[in-house]
Amino acid sequence: MKKLSTLVALALLVSVIPAQAPKTVSKYGASGPITASRLKSHLEFIADDLLEGRDTPSRGLDIAALYLAAQLKLWGVKPGGENGTYFQTMSMTVPKLDMANTTLKVGVNTFRAGTDFDAYLPASNISGQIEYVGHGMRILSKGIDPYAGRDVKGKIVLILPVLPKGLLADELFAGKIPDAEWPNQAAGKLGAKAIFIVRVDGASPSISIGGPVPNVILRPSALAAVMQGEAVSADELLRRAREQDPGASFSLTADKSATLNITAAQQTLRYKNVIGIVPGSDPKLKEEYVAYGAHYDHVGTHGEGPGDNIFNGADDDGSGTVAILEIAYALAIGPRPKRSSLFVWHAGEEKGLWGSEYFVEHPTVPLGNIVAQLNIDMIGRSRSPGDLKPANAALADQNSVYVIGSRMLSNDLGNTIVAVNQGMSRLKLDYKYDDPKDPEHFYERSDHFNYAKKGIPIAFFFNGVHEDYHQVGDEVSKIDFLRMEKITRTVYGIGWQVGNTVARPKLNKSLN
Repeated sequence: MKKLSTLVALALLVSVIPAQAPKTVSKYGASGPITASRLKSHLEFIADDLLEGRDTPSRGLDIAALYLAAQLKLWGVKPGGENGTYFQTMSMTVPKLDMANTTLKVGVNTFRAGTDFDAYLPASNISGQIEYVGHGMRILSKGIDPYAGRDVKGKIVLILPVLPKGLLADELFAGKIPDAEWPNQAAGKLGAKAIFIVRVDGASPSISIGGPVPNVILRPSALAAVMQGEAVSADELLRRAREQDPGASFSLTADKSATLNITAAQQTLRYKNVIGIVPGSDPKLKEEYVAYGAHYDHVGTHGEGPGDNIFNGADDDGSGTVAILEIAYALAIGPRPKRSSLFVWHAGEEKGLWGSEYFVEHPTVPLGNIVAQLNIDMIGRSRSPGDLKPANAALADQNSVYVIGSRMLSNDLGNTIVAVNQGMSRLKLDYKYDDPKDPEHFYERSDHFNYAKKGIPIAFFFNGVHEDYHQVGDEVSKIDFLRMEKITRTVYGIGWQVGNTVARPKLNKSLN
């Protein structure tokens, strides 16, 4: 993938010139300004390599925030952040990896973090012999146990970032196999001291990273030292990984041990929500707000070196980011509903809904004046006819969208969504994930949830997960912009209707 030059990046900041206000207005507003081409123009910037995956915090996320603010200012959207700005700044002190003092020793060779390997907290100082355990997963109900007959207690396990052969990713990620243990769970339960993961270009190690057991990703130089003199070479392990066939477990030679020292330091993280307001047209109702939300962060980058290592997040949630940006544009150039429109681009969603949690605890408008919150998180992908890939089984088709939580707090809001959709786009509204027994728990997994916890009616629009969810393949080239336009226009129409109806959406009587 090519990187934008600085001049091109700066040009994009002022590339979208406002159009004249539309003359024709229906009962659903004037969504004509929202087009696939405009959505694509924004997303090509937001999901470019220049922004380095928009991790929270990061330079790339700050660039995205400046881009959003520049567009809002250009269109005359009022700042809704702190001190007359478009920003709400947050900070927290957390541990970080002290790379200069984090080392790995194998035999007589000492390796450095960030050069020869990537390490993850918690801090630790351990030594141990090494056991190769293939994919490192354990699913006893299916007879999958690479640890069988092996004692890994007090040792370091070496794994490949692959899934067990014959198992569908959808089964594992959707929690359909209750006794499935990921490597960090299985190794930790069996007493392993650390997990070494072989770095494989094009494969995501995220299936293994996490938990209380220290994790290390071995780059080629460290992997070569670990496998030197073994019956199975480093090249053979890489071949097995590429072919998704890890082979049998084995013990490395008795004199092969490693010493890992992971050191932590403290850091203060600063990051921003981006907030804009389009005032309503009614002297009284403009004190109330219809809120639109999306998270503009993603998961950053992984490692360095050859190959694509940037998680661009075009769908997650570049699609929602630019969708509410274009809704703001349509409302800014007019006409405007009676209520005001509040736009919040949340940071840190991928870290645990940080930005939305902070906003509802430190609102920049009276929280009780927000009558509804419409959240868009992933509306850019659709399942093509004939796509039989298991990883895309839950992806909505070109004429569908998942709607989550629209009646959880207010039947009025749910009914409005149905009526507007029927009058506008006639999308198939899929309520699959409204089931309280939904193993994915999507209702609790995006920013709308923090608004719902404050008693604000919400609706979450979503296309479902797909093969590129949290992978480097989540690229602009795979976005279905016509479907994205249709959903964005529909959410605009819903917000317009809520913003123009004198009575705010009534809360369900069953709420405590």
